[in-house]
Amino acid sequence: MCGIFAYLNYLTAVDRQTIADILTNGLKRLEYRGYDSAGLAIDGDNDKEVLIYKQVGKVAALQKLIEEQKNVDWSKTFVSHCGMAHTRWATHGQPSPTNSHPHRSDPKNEFTVVHNGIITNYRELKLVLEKKGYTFESETDTEAIAKLAKYIWDSQKGNKQLTFTDLVKGVVKELEGAFAMIFKSVHFPNEVVATRRGSPLLIGVKTPKKLKVDFVDVEFGGIAEELPSEVDAAPTSLSTLEVPKLRRSESRAFLSEDGQPQQIEYFLASDPSAVVEHTKTVLYLLDDDIANIANGDLHIHRLRRDDGISSIRSIQTLEIELAEIMKGSFDHFMQKEIYEQPESVVNTMRGRVNFDTHKITLGGLKSYLPTIRRCRRIVFCACGTSYHSALATRAIFEELTEIPVSTELASDFLDRKTPIFRDDVCVFISQSGETADTILAMRYCLERGALCVGVTNTVGSSISRESHCGVHINAGPEIGVASTKAYTSQYIALVMMAIQLSEDRTSMTDRRNEIIDGLHALPGHIKEVLAIDQELQRLAREVLHKEKSLLIMGRGFQNATCLEGALKIKEVSYMHSEGILAGELKHGPLALVDENMPVILIMTRDSLYPKVRSALEQVTARKGQPIIICNTGDDAIGAESKTIRVPQTVDCLQGLLTIIPLQLLSYHLACLAGVDVDFPRNLAKSVTVE
Repeated sequence: MCGIFAYLNYLTAVDRQTIADILTNGLKRLEYRGYDSAGLAIDGDNDKEVLIYKQVGKVAALQKLIEEQKNVDWSKTFVSHCGMAHTRWATHGQPSPTNSHPHRSDPKNEFTVVHNGIITNYRELKLVLEKKGYTFESETDTEAIAKLAKYIWDSQKGNKQLTFTDLVKGVVKELEGAFAMIFKSVHFPNEVVATRRGSPLLIGVKTPKKLKVDFVDVEFGGIAEELPSEVDAAPTSLSTLEVPKLRRSESRAFLSEDGQPQQIEYFLASDPSAVVEHTKTVLYLLDDDIANIANGDLHIHRLRRDDGISSIRSIQTLEIELAEIMKGSFDHFMQKEIYEQPESVVNTMRGRVNFDTHKITLGGLKSYLPTIRRCRRIVFCACGTSYHSALATRAIFEELTEIPVSTELASDFLDRKTPIFRDDVCVFISQSGETADTILAMRYCLERGALCVGVTNTVGSSISRESHCGVHINAGPEIGVASTKAYTSQYIALVMMAIQLSEDRTSMTDRRNEIIDGLHALPGHIKEVLAIDQELQRLAREVLHKEKSLLIMGRGFQNATCLEGALKIKEVSYMHSEGILAGELKHGPLALVDENMPVILIMTRDSLYPKVRSALEQVTARKGQPIIICNTGDDAIGAESKTIRVPQTVDCLQGLLTIIPLQLLSYHLACLAGVDVDFPRNLAKSVTVE
């Protein structure tokens, strides 16, 4: 949930102020991952000095703190330097300067570390280290990592062959949980070591000349297999081990034509959005990779030898543009992303839908279609908004394919130890591709032999790499914490998947053609809905702004819209809202309805219209005054009713149009409440912890 960032320059003169600016700007790009406190670590005026600055609040508060440091020479230039920074979403300990990262091993800052994730055995490590005389300053799990590094170093002072990489291997061997970490030490100046397990981490590379090769060799050493199983044994074991003679590659990608080191800058980050303004050349680390950067060289090691993982890491080119992660003329990222939906849905369909021949081709699934068609059942597994996209498309999956479909919340799926079999197909949906519960559920299914399909918005994410096949939704970067355009793109991707799976069923041809025609008209319909934004703003201000609670009702294809709309309203405006299946009204929720309870009812022209009409009559009979989301031209709804009118489309796509007014209402309610729309309290964008 946190964001980590590091910057290294080698043979490139950069002053301290510029380094601090690069670090804080990198954090601002990652602020959606956590924003309750921030900190950074940079070099002091000598090799043994590290300056750490930490502040509660957003990155702007950290920038202000740095500006107030008048006793530091910010104009000092470094030819080679490494600095790192962190923006926090609190998991252990309240937001405070002490609990903020970077964390240090001791008052001299011999080892500093930034960490994204959760260390599940930190209490045991802390207990052992406290018995060894190490004093802890914070309530966090991360501090145990820094103290452990210091302990191994103190135990190995006589071993001059101990490298920074070996030391970090010794630390990682003791850790349980999920992490992406960057280490810095006064004992290894201008050098950092980064590693990950379960949390994302990438390395951006910037050089004046094109890189010689498009991959980096992985180097295998022998130390990790023999590292101790307990912290107590670390000094003895490490001192008796010989540092292995590694198969060095000399990081051939980073040498100049004459074989000499060249000017180079490295950017380590949790997300590509933090590095795209500097470079588009990136390398994604895999779980248990340990990256060492020193003297302009990048070397990648593995924690264990011969673990079946590829022996190279490809250097890739980012496809996102800086403009895509900027707000432009909009006040907030959420507003921008709502208004981007006419384009984002086209991007999801581009190259995949042939509207002339009514054919859909999802290249990522092509070779697995026969297997999926033969499966016993399809299990959708996701969290939050992604779960709602699965719920919204479950009915069309069952209708078109006649395969039983279940939808599972990933956390509950794991808690129940749900039975999964080899002839199941499990679909894992995540915007970031790094959602911890969803990844763990996927690994659970992989172990049981099920075919695993990933649906993500992030190329190179854990889900896209570890699943057998999948679909990228291509919605473009989503920065606002509340998901908007990713929901509509996930919805469309799943509908396209259902259509392609049913292509062998001739009886469904007319239904498939009807849906594909609906997809063709969709961007225009979304623009029509966005055109009523002023009307929605007035409705939010005059009717809903002062209310404490809100009920959203619908049934059939609109049930998921109710749940998703309620989630949006509660997460950005902090108003209690509840999505209710209209068919369940008489089983309890109707007791809440009176003249003072605001109700939104989704009543679009589909096969369930008469049943929803019955729910409307039940609400009005209790003096309720519902706001009705209905189709343009529906004259059956009286002029006295408050209505939000959206274009009519195919029933299974109608939810794509009815959700947009609710997204806009939640945005306006949040603005009227004076809250920070893009950074809701207590939440973060990419949930990389359980």
